[in-house]
Formats: sequence, C-alpha cells, structure tokens
Amino acid sequence: MSHIEPHEEHRWLHKLLGDWSFTSKCAIEPGADPVGMHGRETVRALGDLWIIAEGAGDTPDGGTMSYVMILGYDPQRKRFVGSWVGSPMSQMFVYEGVLDDAGEILTLETTGPDFSDPMKTARYRDVIEIRGDDRALRSLLLDGDGNWQEFMHVPYRRA
Repeated sequence: MSHIEPHEEHRWLHKLLGDWSFTSKCAIEPGADPVGMHGRETVRALGDLWIIAEGAGDTPDGGTMSYVMILGYDPQRKRFVGSWVGSPMSQMFVYEGVLDDAGEILTLETTGPDFSDPMKTARYRDVIEIRGDDRALRSLLLDGDGNWQEFMHVPYRRA
C-alpha cells in the first residue's frame, strides 16, 4: 500500500477539527414550521486524509439524536467523499462533492429517503461553509419542480 500525501482539500477539511456547539432549525416535513435542536459536535482527524464528526443533540420531542459524519478527499476522482449516519434513521447517506473556487463552500450531494414517501428516494445537498472561525451547514432537498429547497440550517460556534 502506497502512502498518499495530503492535498489542499484534505487540509481544508482540517479547518473543521475541534469542538463545536450548534442550534439547528429544521423543517421535519416540507412546508412545516422549523423546529430547533441544540447540540454539540466533536470533529477529529483520522490521519491526514479523513475527518470524523460525532455529534448529538436534543430533539423537539424531548429525546436525543446522535450522528457520525466521515469526510475525505479522493484525488483520483477529484471529489470529496464521505458518509453520514444518524441514530433515528436506518439509511446511510453517501456523499460526493466539490469545493467552490473561493475555498469556503463544500457542496456534498447524496440520495436518501423521500420526505413524502420513504419507499422512494430523493436527492439531497449538504452545503458546508467556513467563514473565519465559524461554520454553517445547510441541507437542501431537490423538489419535484427541480428546485433546491432548504429544510435545515445549522450554524456552529467553537465550544
């Protein structure tokens, strides 16, 4: 097995390292009023090529939700790659995405269960923005008219 030297994209991911707190706003279903969730996330490196984000937060029904996101960069495909799993879901979201030219916005695309019919799949887009010491995640769903609709916004602050 050959050693892969980190690329600039791997170093970009390392900007996410550390402990974070967040308050999200999420519409549980299209057209619903957004509900809030508070939580914490720790992002650690797995060597020089991968990051692992582990987080947990309270849910509107008084429970808790936990999740794990893994992200890296595949220099052969010239794409960011990764996955996301959460405790309330049986599906794994598999990511592929690109960084914008300014080096501030990572757009990850995936498919997952459709909000209106879990037997169908839908296209999703998670957008990670880094601005100074802060970051944000926006989750969007491709609707039936071909428009991206934001259903979740999560601003993060260093804890």
